[in-house]
Amino acid sequence: MHGGDMVGSQNKQQLLVQGEVLVETRSHNTWGGAVTAWIYLPLVRSHVWQKLTDYPRWVQYFPDVTKSEIISKGDGKYLYQVGQKAFLFFTAQVEIYLNVVEVLGQQIQFRFLKGSFEDFNAHLELKDMGNGTLITYKVQATPNIPIPSIFIQQSMNHELPANLRKMRQVLCNESGS
Repeated sequence: MHGGDMVGSQNKQQLLVQGEVLVETRSHNTWGGAVTAWIYLPLVRSHVWQKLTDYPRWVQYFPDVTKSEIISKGDGKYLYQVGQKAFLFFTAQVEIYLNVVEVLGQQIQFRFLKGSFEDFNAHLELKDMGNGTLITYKVQATPNIPIPSIFIQQSMNHELPANLRKMRQVLCNESGS
């Protein structure tokens, strides 16, 4: 399935409106993973945009993110995030510095500057869908610790939908939806 037709069918749109998170994972080099997830929020896009661009609040949406702060606003926005991930026998702590590029009300791109990854790239896109907002969230990352790609993909496949459901729960509870 390609991104465009993932939500193109009536059936998939219905699943999204009913609360499903649709996910597509793929490999991204030997040690990395890539995932695209789609989620529907029963909130107007301008409201969703306002909440998503309040980056320090991301700790409420993503339980593994323990710190999220804007470190500079000069010529652009830069974001510093710290996260924690428990694996079978150890807990990995990661930190990342990202350049944030926003297209007002439509998309947010997170570009890797430095941190606990070989590479990291994320892209959030917001579109009107029915009475709410469809979010497409694409992430590709390679941690700088050698974990086989299949484990990274499984983790992304499980955790991104859980994180997006948590984000929807927080946003909808605030809005009384």
